[in-house]
Amino acid sequence: MPGTTRVEIRTLKVGRYCCVDEKAYKINSISKSKPGKHGSAKARLELVDIFTGQKISHVGSVTDTINVPLIEKGTAMVTHIEGQEVHAMNMRDHSMMILPLEDEFNIEAGKEIMWMEALGRYKITRDH
Repeated sequence: MPGTTRVEIRTLKVGRYCCVDEKAYKINSISKSKPGKHGSAKARLELVDIFTGQKISHVGSVTDTINVPLIEKGTAMVTHIEGQEVHAMNMRDHSMMILPLEDEFNIEAGKEIMWMEALGRYKITRDH
């Protein structure tokens, strides 16, 4: 999957990110079982979708590999709001971005916002 790397489940930590079914999730908790008589140790991940907030769980062997999204974060200056889209200028390279409007933030033209991108999707994470 483009925009990801593969790591073993045993190396994941709470608060980090992983991909299941081509969606990016934040890890809320990890519980590991001991290896049994006929099998290897298992890990149960409790996950939350970073874009929709949907909760899922994923169970796999601790030696299985899982995709981890390459997350990019940055700041941008809001130029204007058009319907449910926020038009902003990326502060790093001065390129224009179109982000989905988040109801929980007080976003106005001329103000700075923080954003994150994973798997080609964008999200506003904080208003200043």
